[in-house]
Amino acid sequence: MSIVILETGTPPRRLVPQFGLYRDMFTDLLGTSFVSRTYDVTKGEFPERPEDHRAYLVTGSSAGVYDPLPWIDHLKAFLRNAKGKAMLVGVCFGHQIMAEAFGGRVVKSAKGWGIGLQDYRLHDHLDWADGTANIAVPVSHQDQVVERPANAVILGGNDFCEIGAILYRDQPAISFQFHPEFDPGFVDGLIDLIADELPDPATAHASLKRPNDRRRVGDWIKRFVDSG
Repeated sequence: MSIVILETGTPPRRLVPQFGLYRDMFTDLLGTSFVSRTYDVTKGEFPERPEDHRAYLVTGSSAGVYDPLPWIDHLKAFLRNAKGKAMLVGVCFGHQIMAEAFGGRVVKSAKGWGIGLQDYRLHDHLDWADGTANIAVPVSHQDQVVERPANAVILGGNDFCEIGAILYRDQPAISFQFHPEFDPGFVDGLIDLIADELPDPATAHASLKRPNDRRRVGDWIKRFVDSG
């Protein structure tokens, strides 16, 4: 089985030479044989029809789902049209725009930045998620889903971000606020770039020294797609 990446942005320029683009990060996480191709939707690149591919993964972005960018409305429409025609996986911005497309609500949170390694609780243990109840995963976000779509259940979260993972009940779709594709070194670089906006960048840096479950989540994504 394979997945197609809908790329919705690029990493900070100074980090690209070491860590690559988002498509590269997901290819490293999921494997070259699992990622079949990429569309840069910020440049208006979309599949002709959602059913042209079996599964799509929507990446993170520096954009907000509420920004007045033409490709954002196009992506929302594409996701709605994909319902029942293809599997969907969303990560960070992808998690947020899927929620907006299907009736949820996203805002820039008054809690500020969530960045570093955070612990997430899973509320439902699905077969493809190997029965674990807690994971530690990289995060980097200000926006949050604050209202879930009516057709969705909250799969997991934490005190900072309560709607941190969503399972859609009426279609094969899942999404995560966290970033399994992010290498801890990449998040270290992100922290340095926004250190002036953070109350305690040293703690954010230190959190990344703990073991993480990002490869485990990558396996979940592959098993989810395989299950369809």
